[in-house]
Amino acid sequence: MIVLKCHVGIGEKVEGEALVAPDNFSARYDLDRKKGVFSRPDHELFGQSYDGKILVHNTAKGGVASAWMLNEMKTQGITPKAILFNTANTILAQGAALAGLAMCDRFEDGDVVELIRTGDHLIVEPETGTVTITNRAE
Repeated sequence: MIVLKCHVGIGEKVEGEALVAPDNFSARYDLDRKKGVFSRPDHELFGQSYDGKILVHNTAKGGVASAWMLNEMKTQGITPKAILFNTANTILAQGAALAGLAMCDRFEDGDVVELIRTGDHLIVEPETGTVTITNRAE
């Protein structure tokens, strides 16, 4: 078990499988919100489903449209469980709060994209600012 410390985040405790890419994240430009997959062809996760995953990215990009699109995803029932960033912007933080998504950033141990691997099983606890890797992917 590996416990990573981060800035106190947003949302409830969640548990699930990580989906990691060094790309930046935009709910508006990177995702097909109806199919639940990454749709930008040059995104490392192109074609992969984000539904029910814990997304791990470098940073958030985009503005108000990205924030309200997180809420739209929630109303359609096709959402990630959480989003983890090296750095997030305030607009996406507001969007995560509105959509009820867990979100954390600013990891003390380094680059979150290097600390967590796709397939790792995680417990994200925004209230305490911890992400626990309970089962490491091969």
